[in-house]
Amino acid sequence: MPLVLEEGLAVACMVLLLLITLLNVLTRYFTDQSFAWTEEISVFLMVVMTLAGASAATARDRQIRIEVLYDGGDRLRRQRLKVFAACTTAALFALLTVLFGRVVADEIRYAETSMGMGVPRWWFTAFSPLLCAAITLRSAGVAWSAARADAGSEA
Repeated sequence: MPLVLEEGLAVACMVLLLLITLLNVLTRYFTDQSFAWTEEISVFLMVVMTLAGASAATARDRQIRIEVLYDGGDRLRRQRLKVFAACTTAALFALLTVLFGRVVADEIRYAETSMGMGVPRWWFTAFSPLLCAAITLRSAGVAWSAARADAGSEA
C-alpha cells in the first residue's frame, strides 16, 4: 500500500508548523504580543506529524531496534525478530487505538473545549486513534510479510 497519505500528512504538518512558528516569532518581535492559539495547533501538528511519520517508518521496517541483537544472527533469526517486533508494535498501537478512541469519546460526551481557542478538544484528538490504527495495520503487514518469508525459508 502506498505511503503517500502518511508522508503527505507528515510533510503538511511540518510546513504548517514552520509557518505558524514563523508567524508567531515575527509577531512577538514586532508587537511584543503572542498568538494564544499557536501553541494548541503546534502541539496537535507535532502529534499528527509524529504518528504519520511512525506509520511510514513502520511500513518501511525502519523501527528502532537493537542492532547488535538483530545483525548478530543469521537470516532466520532476523526474520523471527522482525516478526516479534512487528507483532509487539501492532499490539501496542492496537491498545493505543482503543485508548485514544475512548479519550475522543469522552471529550465528545463531556463537551470538553480547548483552553486557548475554546473549540471542542476532539477536533485535535480525533486523528490520534486513526493514525494509531494505521500504525497497527502497517505493523501487522510487516509481521505478515516477515512470517511468510520465515515460513518460506524453513521449507
